[in-house]
Amino acid sequence: MKNYCLLFLFLSYFSYGQYEAVDKTMAQIPDSLTTSTTKIADYIASNFKTPNDKIRAVFFWTASTISYDVVNMLNQDANQTEEIKIKRALDTKKGVCMHYAAVFNALANKVGVRTYVVEGYTKQYGKIATLGHSWCASQLDGNWFLFDPTWGSGYVSNQKYVKKLDNSFFKATPSNFIISHMPFDYLWQFLETPISNAEFYGGKKDPKKAAIVIDYQAQIDRFDSLSQADKAFEAAERIEKNGLLNKLIIDQYNFKKKDFTIIKANNNIEKLNVVVTNYNEAIGLLNDFSRFRFKKFKPEQSDEVLRKNMQDLSDKMNKCKVDVYNIGSVGAENSSNLSSLKRMILDAVEQTEKQKTFLETYLSKGLVGRKLMMSKYR
Repeated sequence: MKNYCLLFLFLSYFSYGQYEAVDKTMAQIPDSLTTSTTKIADYIASNFKTPNDKIRAVFFWTASTISYDVVNMLNQDANQTEEIKIKRALDTKKGVCMHYAAVFNALANKVGVRTYVVEGYTKQYGKIATLGHSWCASQLDGNWFLFDPTWGSGYVSNQKYVKKLDNSFFKATPSNFIISHMPFDYLWQFLETPISNAEFYGGKKDPKKAAIVIDYQAQIDRFDSLSQADKAFEAAERIEKNGLLNKLIIDQYNFKKKDFTIIKANNNIEKLNVVVTNYNEAIGLLNDFSRFRFKKFKPEQSDEVLRKNMQDLSDKMNKCKVDVYNIGSVGAENSSNLSSLKRMILDAVEQTEKQKTFLETYLSKGLVGRKLMMSKYR
């Protein structure tokens, strides 16, 4: 899914004089320390102590250092890993919104400020943008604030990037930020009654619509505890619930569903590999027993040992049977392998039960009976 962003001119009339010292210190960071987010974060941590000063340092450095890549803004791979996005931005000092957001997010978390990348779309002067956008959310003193280091770095005019730090996109409140920035997933609006996509388009509440009411703080805390698959699944549900109003939203919805499917399939493949390992181990035990039986249980073992070994084999084989049917989807390319494994396990379980029945009968007899049973075995 391609998810690009545009820059817009958004004038700010606010004064941020309280951060002048922070900005000055960040402007003096040696070039040798700007090659990795770890080095930049260490510099920030060594110069600033409060979360507010640290997040200002993160915003100032990201917005003032990275230049918007107008030439390549439509030629970006949105499926890059976070590591690749960050490396590209630090190496070239250029990027689009996903690069700005990735750098900001990495720096903020490394200096101890809980931060997330938020994906969505925007509206400027009443017009909905046709390209997606990325920004960041950070928790400070128990409250959530929004940061857009891309729009905060400058603007595009006549297809040329103009660098101009805009502080209106620093530490914005959710109620103000929602005027121009709409997350695909309404969880990241940070509003107890999130607005719908239709309301964002119209710029006003729909009195006929039943409002969604959420405890977003509790939901975000819960979000951290979810698996990647569950995060994608629940995000898709929220995206759909808030209205699939345009192509950007639909693409993100489909992306999350696909992401969920892929993650689940990958997790299930890991389960498949575990079952294969356990099956091979169980088959090894079954083969060992067959050879031992062929040798007429020589060298001799006690009845207790024979029973225990057979019970261990039976338990392992039956566990494989249960586990293989609980794997779930593994993707079309692995479905035949899963089907083959199921057949092999069912056959092995049947063979195990036959050996178990033989052993139980064998152990129920006296010495003469046992010899007769062995004499008939070929």
